[in-house]
Amino acid sequence: MHIVIVGLSHKTAPVEIREKLAFAPTAMEQPLRQMLELPSVAEGLIVSTCNRVELCAATKEPDAAIAEMHRFLAEYHEIAPEEICDNLYDYQGEEAIRHLFRVASSLDSMILGEPQILGQIKTAYGYAAEFKTAGLILNRFLHKAFSVAKRVRTETAIASNAVSVSFAAVELARKIFDRLDNKGVMIIGAGEMCELAARHFVANGVSKVLVTNRTFERAEKLALEFDGKAIPFENFVDHLADVDIVMTSTGAPNFILGKRQMEEVLKRRKYRPMFLIDIAVPRDIDPKVNKLDNMYLYDVDDLQGVVQANLKERKKEAGKAEVIIEQEIGQFHQWLANLEVKPTIIALRQKLEEIRRQELEKTFGNLKDLSSKQRKSIEAMAGAIINKILHQPTSLLKRTQDDTSGEDYVDAVRALFDLPALANDDKEIKPLDDSDQG
Repeated sequence: MHIVIVGLSHKTAPVEIREKLAFAPTAMEQPLRQMLELPSVAEGLIVSTCNRVELCAATKEPDAAIAEMHRFLAEYHEIAPEEICDNLYDYQGEEAIRHLFRVASSLDSMILGEPQILGQIKTAYGYAAEFKTAGLILNRFLHKAFSVAKRVRTETAIASNAVSVSFAAVELARKIFDRLDNKGVMIIGAGEMCELAARHFVANGVSKVLVTNRTFERAEKLALEFDGKAIPFENFVDHLADVDIVMTSTGAPNFILGKRQMEEVLKRRKYRPMFLIDIAVPRDIDPKVNKLDNMYLYDVDDLQGVVQANLKERKKEAGKAEVIIEQEIGQFHQWLANLEVKPTIIALRQKLEEIRRQELEKTFGNLKDLSSKQRKSIEAMAGAIINKILHQPTSLLKRTQDDTSGEDYVDAVRALFDLPALANDDKEIKPLDDSDQG
C-alpha cells in the first residue's frame, strides 16, 4: 500500500487559484465520499486552508491514483485541468510521507513554525474519520504526523520568538519590563494591528488597557473587548503617565507626540521607564523622543528587524526539525512495509498448512494399517517439506520489505499461491481527542 498526495500551496499557486480549489470546511462529506469512489483510492483525506489544498490517499496503484486525483480536483470544482496543472504537485511513497510530516511540523508554512496548520490537519483528519474515508493506513499515518509535529515542537525552538509585528512588540515589552502583569498599555488608534497587539498584551498579563481614537465610538467598542477604558482623543496626553506601554497607529500626517510632551510625561511618572511602539506610516512619534532616558521608542522598521532576526533563528531550528522528520520517516515506512509482509507470510503458511492437512487426511484414509509411529513420521516429513517450501519466499519477503521491490514480491506471492486479498478492516476510526494528538 502506498501513500500519495496531490495538491497546491502558497508556494505553487496564487490566491486566485487556491480559492477556486478550496473545499468548504463545513461541507466535507460529499468531496470525501466522491474521492473514495475513485477506482484507485482506498482511503482519502482532504486538507483545505487559505494557503493550501491537498488530497492524501492510500492506494495500491499510486500512479493511477495521482492521475485520478488530478482529474477529481478539476472536475469537482468545474475547472479545466489545463488551468491548474502547472500549479499542482504530487508525491508518493517516502516523498509523500516526508511532505505531510513537514507540513504538520510547520516547515512548509508561509510563516515558519506557526502552529495553526497542525490544528487544521487535525480538523481534516476528524472529517475523514467521521465520514469513514480514513482507514488503517491513514489513521496510522495521521497519528504519526501528529507525533512528529509534537517532537519538533518539543525538541526544537522552531515556534519560539515572535514573527509578527504585533507579537514582536509584546516580546520587546517583556525584555524591557521583565513582567507585564502589573503594567498598563494605551492603544492610540483602533486599527487591525493595534487591536491584534492589544490582544497579545492582554493575553500576556497586562492589567490596564486604555484606548483612544479620533472616533470615540470605535475606541469604546475596542475598549469593551479588553475590559478597558476609552479616552477622548483630544486629551489622551493627560493619561500617558498612567501607562507603561504606548502603541500608536493613527494615520495622522504629522507627529502627535513630540519630545517636549514626553519629557513632561516622564516627570509625572517620576522617570519610570516607558515603552513606545510607533507602527504608523508616517510616524506618530517624533524620533527625538528616543534620546530621552528611560524612553524606549521602536518604529515599524525596528519591529520588522526583530521579526527578521527571529525568523533567522527559526530557520536554524528548522534544520534540527528536518533531522527528526528523517528519523520518523524510516519508522513509518517500516510499519507500512510490514503491514503487508507479515499478513502475507501468515497467509502463505496457513495456505500450505491447510494443503498439508488435507493431503495427510487423504493419505491416512488410504493407509489405515499404519502404526502411530509411522503416522508421526509421515506428518513430520510433510511438515519438513512445507517448511522448506516456505523458507525461500519468507526470507525474500523479509529481506525486500524495506526497498521498492518489496511490494512487487508481496503481490507475486499472493498471486502465485492464490492468497486472499489483504483486508483493510480498520475503517471505523474515531476522531482523535486531545490526549491522542501528541
